[in-house]
Amino acid sequence: MNQIPVSLGRISAADTAWMLVATALVLMMTPALGLFYGGLVRAKNTLNTFMMSIAALGVVTVTWALVGYSLAFSHGNGFIGGFDNALMRGVTFAPRASTHISQLLFWAFEATFCIVTSALVSGAVVERMRFGAFMVFIALWSVLVYPVLAHWVWGGGWLQAHGALDFAGGVPVEMGSGFSAFAAAIAVGQRRDYGRQAMLPHNTMYVLLGAGLLWFGWFGFNGGSGYTVGHPGVLAFANTLLAPAATLVVWFGLDVVRGRRATAVGAATAIIVGCVGITPAAGYLSPMSAMLLGAVAAFPSYAVILWRPRTRLDETLDVLPAHGLAGLTGILFIGFFAERSWNGVASGLLFGHPAQLGWQALAALAGPAYAFIATYVILRLLALVMPLRVSAREEALGMDVVQHGEEAYTTGEGAILVHPDEFESRPRVPEPQSGA
Repeated sequence: MNQIPVSLGRISAADTAWMLVATALVLMMTPALGLFYGGLVRAKNTLNTFMMSIAALGVVTVTWALVGYSLAFSHGNGFIGGFDNALMRGVTFAPRASTHISQLLFWAFEATFCIVTSALVSGAVVERMRFGAFMVFIALWSVLVYPVLAHWVWGGGWLQAHGALDFAGGVPVEMGSGFSAFAAAIAVGQRRDYGRQAMLPHNTMYVLLGAGLLWFGWFGFNGGSGYTVGHPGVLAFANTLLAPAATLVVWFGLDVVRGRRATAVGAATAIIVGCVGITPAAGYLSPMSAMLLGAVAAFPSYAVILWRPRTRLDETLDVLPAHGLAGLTGILFIGFFAERSWNGVASGLLFGHPAQLGWQALAALAGPAYAFIATYVILRLLALVMPLRVSAREEALGMDVVQHGEEAYTTGEGAILVHPDEFESRPRVPEPQSGA
């Protein structure tokens, strides 16, 4: 076998090994998200919901290689990067600036972030958006939205230049996905039966398993964002254990006070909210502050999840409260509780640096605003050239058979391929009615 000569330079073997593991962990989060989302929808839409996450693995990896990475991380201006690294030009074995890993490994790690963030947005439009339209949408979104937000906080953009802190993705990943989901739900519109019949999760075991796998992957997501086996990665790793645990305990308490029982879907949601909340702050807070953040993050997300079904907003799987609001909470928490003695970078208001809170607040305003506006414009323009959603009849049949010719749960052995016109006459397995 021919060996590729590699110049080690400043490359650290230990950092490289850890970052390879972290990259694989984050990549696993996308199918884990498909499992989590798939359990939350009705049985007839399970496969389609999972496939939206699988689509991101293909589409977004390609757009990231072609231009997304370059727009996020190459030299440009305060708003967006340039095209220096388009088509992966210059993405080599040479060390990435300010790290001891190669540019190629840095590219792969950051690619997994864009992939899972694009998949997250699907939670707002499942059970009615056409699969083809969704694929075009995430191709555009992964070029026009995510790289811009990533450049602002990580690629030398205006927020980073002024000192705003975001360790692992509060702006581009969490608020980016949450407020994009908000816009997508408005642009695509409600499900036909929304508000007229119960739409319960069909498999809470999928939901719990997906949430557990997501938490597992989050150790790579946050722990890897220090790009080293040193103190930043260790602190982020520990905080990623502590914050979701605190959220889970508080969420149980809120469930018991409200309904006298702790729910499985609530537990899974709490894990996600805690992981999201600590994401931007994982490398900046002390462990006790991380626990406090996890506890505090539960309250706004829980309140909005209860409030949203009473509105006309059909943001199907609550990406806005679970990601948008929890990410916003984490971004602001940095402004209060960051400690230089732990992170070696900056302190927040409570530790003598009030200006930090100002920049965190600006990030908490600018990120959601751009994500919402850009996503809404993309979808409205896309609607001019292709239908975004299926017909009422197709929606009633279920997205699995209509969009893929397959079902997650079949009456015989293996998948049964059918045309929608034939589907109405086929015997159906009654849908399980389980959930929160």
